[in-house]
Amino acid sequence: MARQERAEQTRNAILEAAASRFDAVGFLGASLSEILAGAGVTKGALYFHFKSKEDLADALIDEQFTVWEPLAAIESPGLQTVIDLTQGMAASLQSDVRVRASVRLVIEQGSFIAPAGNAYKRWIDTIHGCLLAAKAAGDLRKEINAYDLAVYVQASFTGIQLSSQVLTGRTDLIERTTYMWTTILSSVVPPRRLHRFAPQGAASV
Repeated sequence: MARQERAEQTRNAILEAAASRFDAVGFLGASLSEILAGAGVTKGALYFHFKSKEDLADALIDEQFTVWEPLAAIESPGLQTVIDLTQGMAASLQSDVRVRASVRLVIEQGSFIAPAGNAYKRWIDTIHGCLLAAKAAGDLRKEINAYDLAVYVQASFTGIQLSSQVLTGRTDLIERTTYMWTTILSSVVPPRRLHRFAPQGAASV
């Protein structure tokens, strides 16, 4: 057990150091020597856990999907679930270097041997599933295509978080995300149901 704990601590140290470098300078700008120095581990320890820098980047890309964990406890996902996911992601981008690194790596997918486009699809598919449930519940206008809206939400949030990063270092990202949802909700939800949704996210987010 002690050996497993040490191995997990080493892996986490490597991921933390890699996230810090990827967040700061991107995939191409980060060197393994800098990551090793930041983690305080040997090259052998790194290669015990990760086969390459690409493998390390792939592990970090998965970190952004930790915001999905609360989904398991939701009995009836729907439109508010999608709002809460994006607001949770906004908060994580402000506070979690691993999530920030993950998003930067996805955006820089052209740098990878194996492009990370699947991350976009995972987000779209998850949002789409929630929106299909919302459509069935009558929370979306009849003319709204759930898949097209899922693509739009994913693309809109991606653009908002990028511009927020450039303009304010993401300090206004939660407010920008709230405005995004205020605008979207008024366009896609029947007026009589608008009061059901909180564009700022549920209180638990």
